[in-house]
Amino acid sequence: MVRFEAALPDVAATAALAGQVAPLARRGDVVALSGALGSGKTTFARAFVAARAGRALEVPSPTFTLVQTYELSDCTIFHFDLYRLERADDAIELGIDEAFADGISLIEWPERLGGLLPAQRLDVRLTIDGAGRRALLVDANGWAERLASLVRLWHEH
Repeated sequence: MVRFEAALPDVAATAALAGQVAPLARRGDVVALSGALGSGKTTFARAFVAARAGRALEVPSPTFTLVQTYELSDCTIFHFDLYRLERADDAIELGIDEAFADGISLIEWPERLGGLLPAQRLDVRLTIDGAGRRALLVDANGWAERLASLVRLWHEH
């Protein structure tokens, strides 16, 4: 397992990191975005989608729809916000099985999935530290080589 931590002093830094993670993702990948309200989960997801698309896109928060889908030339990105999910099994009605099999899944509030959350995933834990700065801890399960390249890239900048 590879762990990577980065201080993210502002929204731009969060977006930059998401932009570096996006090209590393492959079909079938799950990126689990956890953290308190306001910690940057949606900011990360928006920047990830835009980076993967190679252009600015409108990426609304799926807080009320629970899922937004982005059909890109090389893959489909499924952006789930499970904050309002009442039962883990309800995610099946949202097409989460299809997302896990064929797309790239960005999942806010992944803990709501319980046992449905795949073990093979990238965990992105966003926190707000005492100084009010955003910090990111990336804990990789199955992403070791890709994450190592991200660590090198991050330290070059």
